[in-house]
This record gives sequence, C-alpha cells and structure tokens, in this order.
Amino acid sequence: MSSTTEPTETTTEEESTNAEHESALETAKRQLHSAAAHIDIDPNVVERLEHPKKVHEVTVPIERDDGSVDVFTGYRAQHDSVRGPHKGGLRYHPEVTRDECVGLGMWMTWKCAVMDLPFGGAKGGIAVNPKELSEAESERLTRRFAEELRDAIGPNKDIPAPDMGTSPQTMAWLMDAYSMQEGETTPGVVTGKPPVVGGSKGRDEAPGRSVAIITREAAEYYDMPLSDTSVAIQGYGSVGANAARLLDEWGANVVAVSDVNGGIHDPNGLDTSSIPSHREEPEAVLKHPAPEQVTNEELLELDVDVLVPAAIGNVITAENADAVRADVVVEGANGPTTSTAGEMLEERGIPVVPDILANAGGVTVSYFEWLQDINRRAWSLERVNRELESEMVSAWETVRDRREEYDVSWRDAAYIVALERIAEAHETRGLWP
Repeated sequence: MSSTTEPTETTTEEESTNAEHESALETAKRQLHSAAAHIDIDPNVVERLEHPKKVHEVTVPIERDDGSVDVFTGYRAQHDSVRGPHKGGLRYHPEVTRDECVGLGMWMTWKCAVMDLPFGGAKGGIAVNPKELSEAESERLTRRFAEELRDAIGPNKDIPAPDMGTSPQTMAWLMDAYSMQEGETTPGVVTGKPPVVGGSKGRDEAPGRSVAIITREAAEYYDMPLSDTSVAIQGYGSVGANAARLLDEWGANVVAVSDVNGGIHDPNGLDTSSIPSHREEPEAVLKHPAPEQVTNEELLELDVDVLVPAAIGNVITAENADAVRADVVVEGANGPTTSTAGEMLEERGIPVVPDILANAGGVTVSYFEWLQDINRRAWSLERVNRELESEMVSAWETVRDRREEYDVSWRDAAYIVALERIAEAHETRGLWP
C-alpha cells in the first residue's frame, strides 16, 4: 500500500475520498457544513467557501520523443486566499479532473488554517499518466504547463508543490521555466524543490515527522507512555518510514509495517532503521526477516495501541471498521478512513486523529521553504525540525482545546479550528463590491 510518489502537502498523496462514493468536492463541502454546524458563523461566509475563487483550465501540448504531438488538459483550482497566497500540490495522474482539484484545494484551505499558516488552498494537475512519459517528455510537459499557468502562479499569488506523479525535479523545472519567463530567478514560486535550487532541508521527511509528533502527543493525551505503546504502520513510503523510524527512536514499539506487497509483524518490535523505505528499495518490506507476515488488510486489524494508515485513501471502511482493534488511529495518509468508518470507530470509543492535522508537516515545511526563498537565507536542518515541532505541538493543543470545548471528534475539532480562522479573516476583510 506504500505510495511511490513524493511527499505532498496534502500527503501521502493518493487520497481518494473521505466518504463512500463521494467525490473530493462533495466530501469537502460536507466537512465544511459539519464544522459550521458547531459554531456561530455567518452563513454568507459558508456560502462563499463552498465555491473556488477561480479555476484555470489549460491545454498542454507537447512533442513526444518520436516527433508526434499529444495534447493534455491541465487545471489549477484556487479555492480561497483570504489568509494569504494559494498553496497546494500539482499532480500528474490520468484521473485528474476539475472537480477533484476544487475539492482538494478546499482541503488545503482547511489544512493551512489548522496550522495557522498565511496561505489559502489550491490544487492542480494534468490528466496524464506520468509512467508513460520519458524524463524528457515530462520536462517538456512541465515547462509548457508553467507557461500556460504563468499569470496564475507566483510567490505572492499561488505556490505549487509536488504531489502524485510529480517530484522535487518537477518543481525545479517549473521554477526554472517561470524564472526564465519573468527574467529573474524566482525560487519562491514553488516549494518542494531540491535544496540546491532553494528547497528546504527536511522537506521530504516533514510529513512523516509530523505524523510521529502527533502520535506522540496522542499517546500522552490518552495516558499511554510512549515506551509502552505499540504501533502498526500501513505504508512504508516517505511518510510511513519516517514516522516509524522517529517513533522507534523515541522509544515506541513499532510492531508492524507494510508496503504494497504486504507487511511484517513482530510483537517484540521491529528494527525500523534496518528496513529499507520504498524510496531506498522499492517493495523491500517482505524481504526483512520477521516472525510473521501479514497482509495490508490484516495489519489494520492487529491488536495495537496506535494504528497509522499511511499509504492510500479509503483503507478503513464500513466493511472492516468493526475489526480494527487499535486504541487510537492517527491518519498518515489523506482520507484513509471513510466517514462511515470514522463514525463507527468513534461509537466504539476509538478516536481518529485526522489527516489535516497529523500529516500537515509537508505544507508547514513548505511554508518554511517559502520564507527561506523570500529572505534568501537557508535554515539548518536543526532549525527546520525545531520550528516544525513547535508548530505541530501548537496546532495539536489548539485542536485538543476545541475538541474538549465542543465535545466533538478530533476531525470535527480540526475543522472547527480551520473554519473559525477562515471565517474571522473573511468577516474582517469584508466583501469587495
């Protein structure tokens, strides 16, 4: 179940939807109204937030290596910018659609607000299978896409980042194309770049680090000493592996991990540092010696203290929610728990800490990267990790307080925090005639 893509800001990159048979847009609207029902908010603000500010649809023609020309469709959905420039990933995937980009852009608005970052949400991509592109074709596609979006993006307008099917190299091409068009080097137009061209140290590891931090905080909240806490992690890609190794380092007992082929389980704990991540050696988990092998489905049902689904979306559903035996679920992937499953888990007393909080390390360190680019001053890895720790703990405490104040689920509490901040900004700025 491990993702093969780079860490995204909505990370682990392959979210489907957060509810059975709902589109991303339908899910985002439902979550908006669910949070609004708990707080006193101007309904006119809610009405505005149901709609994106702008959606760009562009034609992206490229010359293939054999001399033929193919034409693809690209999108950039800009949801809300009341708190700052739009921010969100660019994905290359055959199923990219306008509505998907709008829905995922709304999620980015909520995520940035939960983390109190001065950004609004956006999402974009091209409907293309990146596996069918050579590296040269991918570069030509990216550079042409940058030209088509030239007037829509910018360091103070809209700042893309890697997502499904894109990578730091993709961002480097996009940044270079934009810079050539503008006549000056503009590293702040994208984040998730290689550090050699203005990227931030610690960016790749950030989503996994934030999952580990939130898991640690959740364990403490529920009176589970980390040294006595057993953890199972589905997905040993960039998010899952980094979370597993950090939790292992902090003393937690990581007893199970998996990739797309299946997983391994050792009740006495795994040596996560000796298990290659998907990036280090694709699909290597099952090659590691362990007392027991488990399927990805079986891993979700292990009797552990904390379950971290960090692979793809919709893995905990109405069909298997009753079989989950973990005491706490911390979402590492985007949308790994369907809405019905989440309700079933809550009814059983199993709290679910949502993705828009737990895996927000990606967009948070993207913010740090943006600051570094604007100020032309790089941060050390130690500073990046220290600042991320501070931001994640602060966000956790705010969401925790709302959860206790309103007596709601962790997911509803996170959306309440986001909506309160966005609504206050809209009400303060007002509506331009």
